[in-house]
Amino acid sequence: MPPDLEAIRRVIAAADPALAMPALVSLWDCAVEEATPLFLLGLEQTPFVIRSLSCAGLGVKRSPQGREALARVVREDGDANVRAEAANALASYGVEDAWPVLREVFAADGQWLVRCSILAALAEQPEMSPPRLLELARLALDDADGTVRVGGAELLGRILLDAEEPHDAVTREAREAMTTLQRDEDHRVVAVALNALQGLRPVQPAHPEPD
Repeated sequence: MPPDLEAIRRVIAAADPALAMPALVSLWDCAVEEATPLFLLGLEQTPFVIRSLSCAGLGVKRSPQGREALARVVREDGDANVRAEAANALASYGVEDAWPVLREVFAADGQWLVRCSILAALAEQPEMSPPRLLELARLALDDADGTVRVGGAELLGRILLDAEEPHDAVTREAREAMTTLQRDEDHRVVAVALNALQGLRPVQPAHPEPD
């Protein structure tokens, strides 16, 4: 039996999290054109858990309207939990759509939860190019929060692990930065750096000296 969309609308508008949350989850089984207006309605509600779950729903039921709403929420919502969920959902639209917004938000939003969500979401995207990974890692490593800096070190590790040419500029910079992180004051960052560097093959000189 299909969900009663009008009943779900009333429940969401009433803004009782205990009722609205299962109603929102039920929309994941609906068509995008049915679910999207109701997730957008959820974004208008006061309880942050309703807004967070609505963001998650817009990441599952992707649409141009959902992408636009998530870009607004990740920039403007007053609750870091909601912004973090919006960032994660926006990343599911793909790097080309998400990167400009998430890079902007990462630079502007100093809340560690939002930043960690962006790091985790983009790190999972195979389309993230090494230059973009390096740019994001630089921003993360400038953060005062250790958890964010660990995420930045992990991005450097991905660059080194995936590198096809060890002598290109991005890979060299990532290796140099990772080497410096072995002396970081945060032991968690040091551990990431040591593990990454120990797992790499030695790099031969780009232009070996003749015998």
